[in-house]
Amino acid sequence: MTGAFGTEAFRLVRSDGTDTSDEAAHQIDTTRLESMVYEYIYSMGTRGCISDEVREAFPELAYSSITARYRALLDKNLIADTGVRWPGKSGRKQRVMVATKFLTSMPDPLIKGA
Repeated sequence: MTGAFGTEAFRLVRSDGTDTSDEAAHQIDTTRLESMVYEYIYSMGTRGCISDEVREAFPELAYSSITARYRALLDKNLIADTGVRWPGKSGRKQRVMVATKFLTSMPDPLIKGA
């Protein structure tokens, strides 16, 4: 599945972005980051997980290095938003994400989070 990961640098920069934004986009290893985020979400199986849990798994990475990968994985239909919301550390609700492979075997209703 490795070929499914990675986002072209031009997709990471706004049309009115600066030259430094463009340069930074070319330095991001989106293949590695998308793969890491996907593998974590996949490892959670039908339970799914929220962003706080994914970010806790990779404390060495910046917030945006993790959270920016969700959109790419959603667009590639590798993960899905279940429609269920669990409270995060802040108390605010976060979407529960699962690998799309598990959508057909999800419990109904989805078991409440940790």
